[in-house]
Amino acid sequence: MLSEARAVPKNTVIRTEVCIVGAGAAGITLAREFAGRGFRVCLLESGGFEYDENTQALYAGENVGLPYFKLDAARLRYFGGSTNHWSGLCRPLDEIDFEQRDWVPYSGWPFDKSHLAPFYDRAEVICQLRPGAYDAETWETETRPRLPFVQDGVLTQFLQFSPPTLFGRAYRDEIIRAPNIDVYLNANVVDIETTSTARRVTRLRVSYLGGDAFWVTGKIFILAAGGIENPRLLLLSNKVLRTGLGNKNDLVGRFFMEHPHLKSGMVLLSSNLTSLGLYEMQLAPKKVDSANPGFGSGLGALTLSPHILRKEKLLNYSTSLELIPEPGLAAARDLYNAAREGRIAENFTRDIKEIIRDMDAVIAGVYRKALNSGSPPMEGFQLHNRLEQAPNPESRVTLSEERDSLGLRRVRLDWRLTDLDKRSLRRAHEILGQEVGRAGLGRFKIELDEGGGWPSSLMGGFHHMGTTRMGQECERGVVDVNCLVHGISNLYIAGSSVFPTSGYANPTLTIVALALRLADHVNRLM
Repeated sequence: MLSEARAVPKNTVIRTEVCIVGAGAAGITLAREFAGRGFRVCLLESGGFEYDENTQALYAGENVGLPYFKLDAARLRYFGGSTNHWSGLCRPLDEIDFEQRDWVPYSGWPFDKSHLAPFYDRAEVICQLRPGAYDAETWETETRPRLPFVQDGVLTQFLQFSPPTLFGRAYRDEIIRAPNIDVYLNANVVDIETTSTARRVTRLRVSYLGGDAFWVTGKIFILAAGGIENPRLLLLSNKVLRTGLGNKNDLVGRFFMEHPHLKSGMVLLSSNLTSLGLYEMQLAPKKVDSANPGFGSGLGALTLSPHILRKEKLLNYSTSLELIPEPGLAAARDLYNAAREGRIAENFTRDIKEIIRDMDAVIAGVYRKALNSGSPPMEGFQLHNRLEQAPNPESRVTLSEERDSLGLRRVRLDWRLTDLDKRSLRRAHEILGQEVGRAGLGRFKIELDEGGGWPSSLMGGFHHMGTTRMGQECERGVVDVNCLVHGISNLYIAGSSVFPTSGYANPTLTIVALALRLADHVNRLM
């Protein structure tokens, strides 16, 4: 059943058995797993079925750490969540990401990858991916071989592109038609109420923009509102415990992790290449699944092998590649584009000099273009780096004094990286440089300085992780191995906020896998 929060009379009490807060990848996955079961489910979504500026503004907050995206532009607040606008890039975490590594403080999941494997299999179906297609052998052909590294320190791995699956559209009707699920749109949770000892959640206070509030009671409550909003809701709910729910050890909001993204480092080729082949964006596989034509594009990436990560004591890492045209051809292209747009090129004088200096390549490129005989040779390729962030308790989400239109305190994000993050990226480039040289591909140009701050081009991947991390003991995490908040008998958390470590892989596939695992647990309880 579908309802509007605006239509619910003031102080109405909605009684359910399982209440899910948030209809993004995690919340929708949970709801699908509960559909048709013998218990009632209430799914609360802050937004509607379409983007709304006023609702989106509830995400606004303050950045006080490393430069970061505006917080109300880093997520989407309507049915489907941030899957309403994502690239679909997916890959499971690696085995090493689950391990407790002595060189990575606060690392280690309560289980290894093999435990999550069956849930990854199910998550691939939901995300519309080719099963298990993350190795080079699945994608490699004679005309697009992997780069010929001599040793096994550098590997070629793959990330798959989901179509992308827009969860809010793909699974909306299925959830609305489920006889045991009540969906409330434009329903914002403004408080989590508990017993006097805060050992059990009793009800949620829910409001809509500009309107009155109502209540939802239930047996089990699941927060699935994202890596920033999950800790915010716990911190805001401080009527019984001053520091907020689940925050006995001051862990809620700490360990905020992103995937540092940075264009840095390049390979200057010793021989002409016209294509990156296996490393091209949106690469099609060798064998397209005719039964599922939407499946099957990927992105080849270079990674470091697990034994190198252990030997060098590095964080996990991957990089995709972008071809750089020869300087004269790049300059000619800039001038051509400027002329076509009726303007003077920004670097007009420099472009002219590059064309004169590289005239032979320019003439050959123009001739090749005129004959439509393929792409021009390239000077080299640039690296698009993606790095695992080391868990850092000083990287965190807290509450500011500013309030949103619901009267709730907004968030303050203090994103911080450590020396290990920077050393890992720098050392990864040194290792890649050695392997490029051994393979005779060319010369590696390291652009990242050892000292000083991060380059201004550093950015995140819109991946918010770690702020309600999983740990067997309450001293190490906000939730336990079943994603139950320590010390509260019926409050669970779904999504990437429970990740103890991040790996380098985009988080959506793991978010869905963990949601499936949590759904199985709740189904057993009910």
